[in-house]
Amino acid sequence: MSRSVRNVSRRAVLSAVPLAAAAVTIGPGTASAAPGRVGIWGPSLNGGGPSFTDRTLRQVVYASGGGTAPRVRLSNLRGTTPLTVGHVDLAEQSLGGIARAGSHRRVTFGGQGSVVVPAGREIISDPVDMTVPIGVNLLVSLYLPGTTGPSVRHPNALMNTYVSDPGNHAADDTSDAYPIRHGAWYYLGGIDVVSASATGTVVAFGDSLTDGFSSTPLTNRRYPDYLARRLHADTGGAPRFGVVNAGIAGNSVLFDAGPEAGLSALSRFEHDALGHPEVRAVILLEGVNDILREGSVPVTSWDLRAAYQTLIDRAHARGVAVYGGTILPFAGFDRHTAAREATRAALNGWIRTSGAFDAVVDFDAALRDPANPTALLPAYAHTDFLHLTDAGMRAMADAVVASVPLT
Repeated sequence: MSRSVRNVSRRAVLSAVPLAAAAVTIGPGTASAAPGRVGIWGPSLNGGGPSFTDRTLRQVVYASGGGTAPRVRLSNLRGTTPLTVGHVDLAEQSLGGIARAGSHRRVTFGGQGSVVVPAGREIISDPVDMTVPIGVNLLVSLYLPGTTGPSVRHPNALMNTYVSDPGNHAADDTSDAYPIRHGAWYYLGGIDVVSASATGTVVAFGDSLTDGFSSTPLTNRRYPDYLARRLHADTGGAPRFGVVNAGIAGNSVLFDAGPEAGLSALSRFEHDALGHPEVRAVILLEGVNDILREGSVPVTSWDLRAAYQTLIDRAHARGVAVYGGTILPFAGFDRHTAAREATRAALNGWIRTSGAFDAVVDFDAALRDPANPTALLPAYAHTDFLHLTDAGMRAMADAVVASVPLT
């Protein structure tokens, strides 16, 4: 069964915010958007990261779409103490931690240059007077004047975050004051823009395969990045959707997994999948970590079917389509067994034939080895036989474009 995003009858209920409005503080499971706004970036965040004192964090993020009047979402949703941010700067990247000269913009919140984000909350900035080209890397610099306590982060950024010497270096052109590099994003919940062509946001939701684990760092070769570029190319530079990556490496559908792998899909779906501006569809690819879970009681395909149906029902209640991805093969991985293979096969059979999803993306068929269907095609397989090469990431994006109505 295939239902066009455009024709889904139920519309997401979002809190409208005029473009000239003051900053908006939002809580768990809510979204704030204005007409014409789409998400172009937005990682899923966990708690328990390192603490910072009197440092500036310069973070590199990839704009999956373009537009005007960007807004920055600061997130302290998984934090335990209030977060004071003394200065937020948005600029285009030149190289590494160096900003393109003349591109700096001060980001304000209710007209103020600093803001306090309560624990368990998020805040959306005022619109910034800036045009964001499609496919550029942006630098978002946060000056944190106090001591943060355990930070909110996305551990697997595959990008450098530049940590400064003490002091406010948010508006520096150079990276001279940033001697330390981290591999995580901190306190950034998303960026949205007003788009001339896009009418909504597509969220890729899942585990390490969505998060891009094993793709080449610093190059934006996660499958949602390839998908955004395909949508741009296939529509003559006027994509209908922004793309947001809500993958977390190690994440499970059924089980919370701590500060690295995050809350379960069931726990985080409303916020991470449905909490972005004008979400029209979610591409759901998750379950292999549940199948691989060690324990006395193995996860069954029935367990995952029930969880999928719960997620589908939640999305449909908000007018959002859900595209189900089949679980990729993993023969050769050190935890592959005949029993787990049987669970994967049963689950994929249900995904393909149940009619529960608005459409199906058959990642399994697209990436498996025809000569050995329980394994990935060698060109797509990382050395662990579970994760993917860059070519595999690209093949995933191609499978999405071939299966669902996004262009």
